[in-house]
Amino acid sequence: MELTHLSFTEKLTGAIASQNTLLVAGLDPNPEMLPPDLQAGDLLENLKTWLLGIIAQTQDLVCAYKPTLGFYQALGVPGMQLLETVLAQIPAQIPVILDAKHADLNTSSLFAQAVFETWRVDAVTLSAYPGQDHIAPFLRYGDKGVFLQCRTSNPGARSIQDYPEAEQPFYLHLIQEIKQWGTPEQLFLEIGSDRPEIFRQVRTLAPERWILARSIWQQSQNLEEIIHQGLNFNGSGLLIPIPNDDLSQTDCRTPVAQLREKIDIIRQRYTPSNARCDLLQAPTDFPAVHPEAELIVQLFDVGCLLFGEYVQASGATFSYYIDLRKIISNPQVFNQVLNAYGAIASRLTFDRIAGIPYGSLPTATGLALKLNYPMIYPRKEVKAHGTRRVIEGHFEPGETILVVDDVLITGKSIVEGAKKLESAGLKVKDMIVLIDHEGGVKDRIQAQGYQIHAILKISEITETLFQAGRITQAQYRCLVHS
Repeated sequence: MELTHLSFTEKLTGAIASQNTLLVAGLDPNPEMLPPDLQAGDLLENLKTWLLGIIAQTQDLVCAYKPTLGFYQALGVPGMQLLETVLAQIPAQIPVILDAKHADLNTSSLFAQAVFETWRVDAVTLSAYPGQDHIAPFLRYGDKGVFLQCRTSNPGARSIQDYPEAEQPFYLHLIQEIKQWGTPEQLFLEIGSDRPEIFRQVRTLAPERWILARSIWQQSQNLEEIIHQGLNFNGSGLLIPIPNDDLSQTDCRTPVAQLREKIDIIRQRYTPSNARCDLLQAPTDFPAVHPEAELIVQLFDVGCLLFGEYVQASGATFSYYIDLRKIISNPQVFNQVLNAYGAIASRLTFDRIAGIPYGSLPTATGLALKLNYPMIYPRKEVKAHGTRRVIEGHFEPGETILVVDDVLITGKSIVEGAKKLESAGLKVKDMIVLIDHEGGVKDRIQAQGYQIHAILKISEITETLFQAGRITQAQYRCLVHS
């Protein structure tokens, strides 16, 4: 059943692309859903026949299967044996989401092991209410996925999840919190509602997350608008459940195929090319999705990218302010930043890593640990006591140093740092920064013989945040003309 070389996200996106579908089929041994011709006789055999029939008829029409653990547990030992039989019949290229809603902190580690190692499913649904400690054991499986239940359509939950008021409901606060718990490649949202505005709110708050929709069929006339509001700026990111009525038929292929075609027609109306022109009015020559779009959005959400009127250290006034010190307090975002630095560093040749004090020292330290390279750093000022060293850390003259900094604005600090390293007999060729302010600074530094590698440009950040709905059109126009 398993493709060990693919992560859940890779399997999911591959299934969506190859089978052109956003549909998820539930595989629940619910006796009330059995087709009429399977109502008599041995219950377990009939349930097995029906569930395996769903797999056989829909495996080229869905992007994932979702068995609900509770239904199998209710059948006792035979039910758990049935679950193993069902899982074994699912094609290897189609991911499996085990709908568990597990919420017990004391058993989370053992349950994670059972789900991902014993049953070998690709993703699991959990309750977010026990907090990050409950989720952490599942996130240790880096190639697996976790869907957190953030909102349910159950009327009895309104007094909790809509507290304190409809305009600022608790479930949106919950989404904002859990975004810090795991990366967009691992941590996803489960949203139950038949109201398009709910999906609009969630998508605006979490443009980078996959959404597993639930309970959308109570008002079927809202389907198109739910899809419209739930899709991300790639025209994807939304998983749609097949209605129970369609699956509780002996011949379920026909209604599922018709539903897939209907959703595909709707989806085509809201592709990025249409949405970008009509809604965002972004330049047509800019790529629809930046390779680091998810990182850009997360940097904004954790408060590293601020927009307004800010006086910089150089004395200049910009329409934005970059505060990367908050990254180190958000491990998931910090890890993504390190991965972005590492992707560039892995293509370069060097002996040691040097961080420019003080802002980039945590990044340089994390990168050195991740890549297993020794680290040094040039002091910002030389103390009048002690060793009075200009360079801290061990090094040998003649070694090549990779210089790491956070933001390239004037280039003064990174060039001064490089010169200090060179004064100690070291060679500096390559420099990596997270954000390039642009304005020709990079070219001026490269004219001095250094090669600057920037992960992000301020223009790319502006464009991506605009496309993701994070900044207004007025802010966008101000930034692109500043």
